[in-house]
Amino acid sequence: MSTDDPEDELSVPEKAIRTVTPGVKGKRDPDMDVIGWGLLLGMLVLLVPLLPFIIIVWLFTKLLDLFSRIRGE
Repeated sequence: MSTDDPEDELSVPEKAIRTVTPGVKGKRDPDMDVIGWGLLLGMLVLLVPLLPFIIIVWLFTKLLDLFSRIRGE
């Protein structure tokens, strides 16, 4: 049930909670770097040869939209 009591509203905590785990510091991970670069190169190898076909399909759909607008007027 909803009430208009101001104590029910969300507020900022008054005290910071401490933790026993140490903070995590960033470090390089060369194994994951190799996987990331491999995925990027694999995508480029697949997509760059397909790029002309993607552009042709995009232009074809734009032309069809243009002709349908001209015909509809």
